[in-house]
Amino acid sequence: MTTTPKSPLAAALALAALTACSGGSASDRAAASSTPNVAVAQPAGAASAAAAPTATVAAGATANAATQDGRAVFNRTCATCHQQNGQGIRGAFPPLVGSPFVTGDKGRLVRLVLHGLTGQLVVGGVRYNSVMPPWKTLSNAELAAVLTYVRSNFGNTAGPVTPQDVAQQRAATASRATMWTVAEIERP
Repeated sequence: MTTTPKSPLAAALALAALTACSGGSASDRAAASSTPNVAVAQPAGAASAAAAPTATVAAGATANAATQDGRAVFNRTCATCHQQNGQGIRGAFPPLVGSPFVTGDKGRLVRLVLHGLTGQLVVGGVRYNSVMPPWKTLSNAELAAVLTYVRSNFGNTAGPVTPQDVAQQRAATASRATMWTVAEIERP
């Protein structure tokens, strides 16, 4: 039995969710998760004549690369629903701007993104009752990059998420086979 969406908006939202859930092609994922080729500076006298040119990577450059990686993952997996500006679609997909789910406990956010979320929630006084798909197919590094990007952009100022944070939550919830409900994810 096939159900037809009740409105053009519902049909568009369903299509957007299905498109977002695909996560892009394998080549898109591989390109987005590759790391830039940067040579690390060698101590004096350690370089050979055949060695490639070297560059010193400053902490700021590393942070910038992580931001770029997070933005790439966001654009590929999150922006369809949450929009490029993190404002979401009122009544359909919640904003990431100032959301306590984003700026609060990073372990909770990792669990939510790994396994998805279903059910009604309220963000900024607006009710949302939709489904966020699980993203456990993303690597620990990809999840850390995108969550750090979301927690530090759109006016958010929360701290970073590391690949180790993701690995810890992935291991702790490895047996979970269903999406979280809002009541479950809000428990400490």
